[in-house]
Amino acid sequence: MTKSERTMKTTSKLTSVAIVVCLSVGASLLIAKEPAASVDADAALAKLKEGNLRFSTSEVFQGKPTAARRAETAQTQHPFAIIVGCADSRTSPELVFDQNLGDLFVVRTAGNLVDDHALGTIEYGVAHLGARLIVVLGHTGCGAVKAALESDHAPGHVDSLVRDIQPAVKAAKGKPGDALTAAITENARLVAAQIKAKAALGDLAKEVRIVFAVYNLDTGKIEWAAD
Repeated sequence: MTKSERTMKTTSKLTSVAIVVCLSVGASLLIAKEPAASVDADAALAKLKEGNLRFSTSEVFQGKPTAARRAETAQTQHPFAIIVGCADSRTSPELVFDQNLGDLFVVRTAGNLVDDHALGTIEYGVAHLGARLIVVLGHTGCGAVKAALESDHAPGHVDSLVRDIQPAVKAAKGKPGDALTAAITENARLVAAQIKAKAALGDLAKEVRIVFAVYNLDTGKIEWAAD
């Protein structure tokens, strides 16, 4: 056997070994289990309710960020809930639920709406971060919902907000009480239903709980809908 033939044979063996290693690693990745839940859905909901009770009744928050917590979460995160909330500056989920850095995985847009980007974010939070509770959080006096009540069109990209809130406006018609309050609740309900229908959660869907609620700007309390 010539030197050239020996070199080709050695190269062929190395290539075969490399292929086997790559296939083995790929197979391991495919069969790897998803990260375990940070906290199961019911326990996560209880934590949120306890946190909001502290926020709405106490002058001292328990969840203020600390240097230790910042260091603890610098390299990894394990949020126990996903919050889909409004961009309104008065409704920060970390504050109204009295939580700390790394506790909540938050998606915020005016009117607490979801699009493909938001759905992808939710899917990531479930599949890769272990969150098993998804909360759609509306709030009293929502400007986006109010704009949708007043007109089905608006300037610029705000038009996309009022357009996507129109189904809630229509669903709220004829309901008792204030029209804005009814539309805000319907909007949160429909967004939660949209997440249930569209989020690709795979086998993890059976572990995930999706609920909706409305935060009261005046009292600081959250009213939870029955799910």
